[in-house]
Amino acid sequence: MLVGVETGGTKVVCAAARADAPDRPVAVRRFPTTDPGATIGRIREFIAEAGADEPVEALGLASFGPVDADPSSPRFGTITTTPKAGWADVDLLGRVNQEGLPAAFVSDVLGAAVGELRYGAGRGASSLAYATIGTGVGVGIVIDGRPIGGDGWPEVGHLLVRRHPADRFAGSCPFHGDCLEGLTAGPAVLARWGVDASSFPAGLHDEAFAVLASYIAQMAYSVVLTTGAEKVVLGGGVMLAPGLLDAVRSALPDLARGYGPAALSAAAPEDVLVAPGVPDSPGVVGALALAADLL
Repeated sequence: MLVGVETGGTKVVCAAARADAPDRPVAVRRFPTTDPGATIGRIREFIAEAGADEPVEALGLASFGPVDADPSSPRFGTITTTPKAGWADVDLLGRVNQEGLPAAFVSDVLGAAVGELRYGAGRGASSLAYATIGTGVGVGIVIDGRPIGGDGWPEVGHLLVRRHPADRFAGSCPFHGDCLEGLTAGPAVLARWGVDASSFPAGLHDEAFAVLASYIAQMAYSVVLTTGAEKVVLGGGVMLAPGLLDAVRSALPDLARGYGPAALSAAAPEDVLVAPGVPDSPGVVGALALAADLL
């Protein structure tokens, strides 16, 4: 039996699956991310229950971050400089995996990128980026089938972007103010406009979408230019707003102006910028897949 865990800023998803079918969990449990002690205790309860009938052979853990995912680092498995209260410098892997199971540890978005490449919107591609625009902003990258990550970087969520001329919001990132996360994450949307991205009134909708789409398209273009990713999967709560994905696609050609790798020059925006294909929790599916790889 495999166990995969995705810890997000607001919720945790735990799943168990057979080693030959990591994309088809046989048990799933969700609960809120609260303080480290209570949250880790519930994760450990799930692992114990999953191994009640047959032993758990490997563990995959995909965590919100930044995280230290470099196996050679003395802080491997640790959440590092997160703004989430109480979670900075928590040895998440060590506290979850007290049994010393074979374990894979990556960021939550890198887990989602693996899940989408193997079982979702990235099927048939060799390189993919998964971006979540939600409580925070993060991007996981897989190049030629290999997850890219180590000591918490790359961290595309804090990319510095060109300001949209209609945007006067100072930004909400505690580190940088008006970085990508500070301008597009759910808390930034709520602080700027007073509603979430799915609830803009008619008089505000078009301008707000143009602002958000500009920043998200800049992120996607930068990722494709720097990594050559064939697809950028746009997920997270903000991207659930009806029509926002289309607005980002519409903003991309004006940014690219015909310049870029094959993913841009040989494809329409709708072939590059795609919605998630894993129906539920691609991060936990990716965590299960990485656990299966250890066997």
